[in-house]
Amino acid sequence: MVVGVLVQLSSQNVDRVFDYLVPEHLIPSIKVGVRVLVPFGKQNLEGFILEIKTNSDRELKEIYSILDKDVILNDELLLLGKEIQNTTLSTLISAYQVMLPKALKAKAGVTISKKYQTFYEIKDKEYIPSSLAQRKILELFSETKIISRKVLLEISSSALSTLLEKGVLSEIKEEDYRMKYDIKRDTKKVLTKAQQNVVDSVLNDQRHVPFLLFGVTGSGKTEVYMQIIEKVLKKGKTAIILVPEISLTPQMIEHFSNRFGNQIAALHSALSEGEKYDEWRRIARGEANIVIGARSAIFAPLKNIGIIIMDEEHSDSYKQGDKNPRYHARDIAIWRGKYHSCPVLLGSATPSLESMARARKGVYELVTLQERVNGKMLPEVEIIDMNQESKRSSYHITNTLLKNLNDCIKRGDQAILFLNRRGFSTFVTCKNCSEVIKCPNCDITLTYHKSNKMLRCHYCGYATPLPKECPKCHENSLSDLGVGTEKIEEELHILLPSVKVLRMDVDTTSKKGAHKKMIDAFRNHEYDILLGTQIVAKGLDFSDVTLVGVINADTSLNIPDFRSSENTYSLLSQVAGRSGRSSKTGKVLIQTFNPDHYAISFVKHHDYLGFYNEEMKIRKRLGYPPFYFLCYLKISGKEADYLFQESLKIKRSLERNLQYTTILGPTTLAVFKVNNIYRYGIILKYKKEDMLYDILLKIQNHYKNNHKIKVDIDFNPSHF
Repeated sequence: MVVGVLVQLSSQNVDRVFDYLVPEHLIPSIKVGVRVLVPFGKQNLEGFILEIKTNSDRELKEIYSILDKDVILNDELLLLGKEIQNTTLSTLISAYQVMLPKALKAKAGVTISKKYQTFYEIKDKEYIPSSLAQRKILELFSETKIISRKVLLEISSSALSTLLEKGVLSEIKEEDYRMKYDIKRDTKKVLTKAQQNVVDSVLNDQRHVPFLLFGVTGSGKTEVYMQIIEKVLKKGKTAIILVPEISLTPQMIEHFSNRFGNQIAALHSALSEGEKYDEWRRIARGEANIVIGARSAIFAPLKNIGIIIMDEEHSDSYKQGDKNPRYHARDIAIWRGKYHSCPVLLGSATPSLESMARARKGVYELVTLQERVNGKMLPEVEIIDMNQESKRSSYHITNTLLKNLNDCIKRGDQAILFLNRRGFSTFVTCKNCSEVIKCPNCDITLTYHKSNKMLRCHYCGYATPLPKECPKCHENSLSDLGVGTEKIEEELHILLPSVKVLRMDVDTTSKKGAHKKMIDAFRNHEYDILLGTQIVAKGLDFSDVTLVGVINADTSLNIPDFRSSENTYSLLSQVAGRSGRSSKTGKVLIQTFNPDHYAISFVKHHDYLGFYNEEMKIRKRLGYPPFYFLCYLKISGKEADYLFQESLKIKRSLERNLQYTTILGPTTLAVFKVNNIYRYGIILKYKKEDMLYDILLKIQNHYKNNHKIKVDIDFNPSHF
């Protein structure tokens, strides 16, 4: 027997199967989709069996061993990997690796053990105990057949050892999954007429249709999701629900475990590798039929899928843009929906322009929830013009926002403050010579973190203590400018000394379980104000939050990207939606230096369709999605001049071969150097270009052996 093996090396040069002989003793265990260990040149590598053949006409090496009893890549995932390879121009092995937890990837040397619990049962019921401790242990078995090791050790470890040695007790090992779910049975809520219409539309005849659920914040989308899933499970099918942020996962898991108990499994990056391994195997074994998680959960090895749901479908975190394969979870969801002939439900209060355009063209089916479930109005939004207010206060929290915070806390309510920038200050500069302290590895200023008096680069991780004097002129005249969440926290302690503030950003949520602890603490009213970055902007539901304050609405507006207005509108609308979600009236205050910008004006009136129509005019005029497709080429390396010359060659090659494509660039990226790597970009805008994939593949192959340059290709990038 001969097998075709795809080895673990993610290189264009070895992106194909290699044939190996199968020793006689391994033939019964051979299956397509399992991992094997094989000799490859002078190395021993892991890989996946993709083909089984009868023989070969040339001399082959033998595989060493089979690493799995069960299939890792089933038929569906094998097909999906090839689809990802073709649509993203990634290597096939990288497409398969992205689907799997670390313990199951083809990667030599990675082993994660299973966790077991030890139990005992009695074998010799006639045995006469020789000590009081033995008697106590044996008496327990008169009440139950199996007892855990932990219980018996509390009586006596030596007595337990003796009973085992004499054969009175026998040991039982049972696998113990690392993830545990709290089950507090939650009864389903009575749906409004609008909610019921959505459920009925999506489950009309279980055909493959992508649905766009356009529902305002607080309209009860989560309850709709749960009731759809409940009906799907009754038909013997399974479900995937995706959320964009890790911070949303604990709350979604809590909702679903309260309703569905151990039927759920979670897959997201906050889990340990052992937890991911356990959850993946539970899913593959059919022990869980609802999978909840972030982007990678779309690859869960469920069978017979009946519904795929993407909550907050507009979020750019659904796109893997930093490494290959550069896929979008929405595309994978729609592919799997077709494979299983099941509906795909994309939900958002602020749908992406591409999704809304598809819904209006009939590519997606549009369903709506335009009112909050409690009948309450959406919160009042007030715009604070910082061009005027900043002159009246030396703090970043304006007098208007401060007064509203005071009133909110006095009522016994809670507030959320949003600033999408962590750290204490954006940069440190010298008042004497105007020197700005930059990262030595990146073309970016260092952010000051006052909590540990460190300057940090948020791109490469470089850190250094804040110097006492300017490194250029050596004067003691350094000043920190700009504002991050740490500085706002300090201002709150000065302005509202008795108020309890909880800061939630990347710096405070790095420890395992930190998100859930913080969310629970705030919900339990241990804090009055939740201050955070975009972590606090989406999906969170706190009944006592009646005030939301946006410290600086212009942070995302000033990013040089064609999506900056869309991202600003979406982010502000989402964070505004955290206010007044229960019976209490909500209010939102937005501080901005651009009060007349259309993205901010439409947030004030909760007018998504007004924003959509305005932004679509601009996109059409400038030739951006959804009117054109985009492809982004990032050319990177350590020699800036060489890179630029090669980038020009790539552009000329594209111009010669592409007839209907607009080519922009090459230009330096907004941050030109990251971790001592220089970066240029070329943007391709097209409606239809039959030769595009072939030409890009030729460029990719041309540079695959050139170690001085790397060419990354990203179709439909979420940002540049």
